[in-house]
Amino acid sequence: MTQDPELRASDADRDRVAAILSEALATGRLTSVEHADRLDLAYNAKTVGELVPLTRDLPDVSASGVPSTIEKQVINSTFSKIVRKGRWVASRHLTLSAGFGALIIDLSDAVLPGREITLETRAHFSKVIVRVPADAHVIDEGSSIFGKRNVNAGDRGDGPLIRLTGSSAFSKVIVTRGKDDWNLH
Repeated sequence: MTQDPELRASDADRDRVAAILSEALATGRLTSVEHADRLDLAYNAKTVGELVPLTRDLPDVSASGVPSTIEKQVINSTFSKIVRKGRWVASRHLTLSAGFGALIIDLSDAVLPGREITLETRAHFSKVIVRVPADAHVIDEGSSIFGKRNVNAGDRGDGPLIRLTGSSAFSKVIVTRGKDDWNLH
């Protein structure tokens, strides 16, 4: 990057760094922990100067050949319980699908690729529980039939915007925040 290090970083700048980091992970230059740590720093960078050290020790890659992030992910639970927690890389669009099962998704320690994440819930005779970062702002645009939606929207700072869409029938969809709100065990 040859830009002024004091310039505000754009989403395109962050995505370019994410592409380099993804290629470094795929070729064994970074461990999964190093990748997650650097990716988290990249998506939280405010200036171009904060991005430079993240790839200084890595070769540059063509942005056209490497996906910067996983744009869509699907987590599906059918007649099962799935728990996703800890340090993991989420996508910009995450579909949470549960049928006669349970999904417990903890985003509080996840690497979130960007300032806006869409969670699409598809729950039927199930329970979907999502823990969001403490500083997240949640917008609920979903619907429920014969069920319960309990969304702790909050506006707690300049954290990520999490847009909740989708529908549920005969199910619970619960969005909460913070480590003390509920236990994942």
